[in-house]
Amino acid sequence: MTQKLKNKLREVRQQGEGMTQQALADLVGVSRQSIIAIESGKYSPSLELAIKIAEVFDCEIGELFWLEQ
Repeated sequence: MTQKLKNKLREVRQQGEGMTQQALADLVGVSRQSIIAIESGKYSPSLELAIKIAEVFDCEIGELFWLEQ
């Protein structure tokens, strides 16, 4: 059975004043299309990218990404 990586990136990104997909992409060094694909579950980020994203939001990777049971 294959487990799928789930995330709440869109929810976290839109909290408070919100951050655009492009702004997040610029901060972590990827394209806006990559952020769209991660948020929609079509693409799983590398560990390095997941760490960068977690650092932007000052949280643990596990708060943003988890394996679907």
